[in-house]
Amino acid sequence: MTGSIHQQREALGGRLRELRLNAGLSGAELARRSGWHQTKVPKVEYGKIKPSRDDIRAWCEHCNAVDQAPDLVASLDNIDTAYQEWRKVLGTGTKRRQHALVGLTEAAEIIRIYNPYFIPGFLQTAEYAAVVLQNVSSFYQTPSDIEAGVAKRLERQQLIYRGNRRFHLLIGEQALSTTVGSDEVMIGQLDRLLAITGLPRVSFGIVPAAAEIPFPPTNFSMFDNTIVLVEGISAELTITQPREVDLYGRAFDTLAVQSVTGDDARGLIRATLERRR
Repeated sequence: MTGSIHQQREALGGRLRELRLNAGLSGAELARRSGWHQTKVPKVEYGKIKPSRDDIRAWCEHCNAVDQAPDLVASLDNIDTAYQEWRKVLGTGTKRRQHALVGLTEAAEIIRIYNPYFIPGFLQTAEYAAVVLQNVSSFYQTPSDIEAGVAKRLERQQLIYRGNRRFHLLIGEQALSTTVGSDEVMIGQLDRLLAITGLPRVSFGIVPAAAEIPFPPTNFSMFDNTIVLVEGISAELTITQPREVDLYGRAFDTLAVQSVTGDDARGLIRATLERRR
């Protein structure tokens, strides 16, 4: 669990503890009235376990604070959306996930993305995207709607050419060599990278394999300075706590300083293309 999620649970628990104290109830008495084990109340109040919606409603009822229940349930729902297992995100296929990313992009002015192993979706060819989404569906054993997912991903790419938003996209050098599909797919993808390096409003860099990085990097996407999406193996984290968002901003800036751009980046791409050919 990330620090932000635990802190959100602690904050919710603190609000519930305040209601209990204002009602003059001990933890044991609240547990008795609610039919819970007596250890449940302190575990909820200190963020050790997550209450259910029914738990919150019962808590408010016994603390004479029924009017507080809707806001507290909303806070609980926000915690739930901060950690989304891929099996749930992709439960109906890949299109819905791609559609959500379109919305986030449309609302942002600056989009920053770092991926150490793969080419970001904004820069993918249709062939590369199809293999990526097929691999995702196969790995997570979720419904396969590859054609629809690719169409939505390509639709999102059009946002690079519309509006005034800016993009800063970084990849690890390994992303040039990670095989997605076949040599033919990879050659088309690398050619695409050469073509986009001169696009207006797009800054593109490659972090060399030998770069010194003072933290363990993972792929993440930043939308302005408000939301960070971090893709783990089992789940996606949505980070909104300002302190953590700032930390990812520092991480991105560190990677950007280490990256190569322009002719140096094109040199790395061309060298990889030669090996593929």
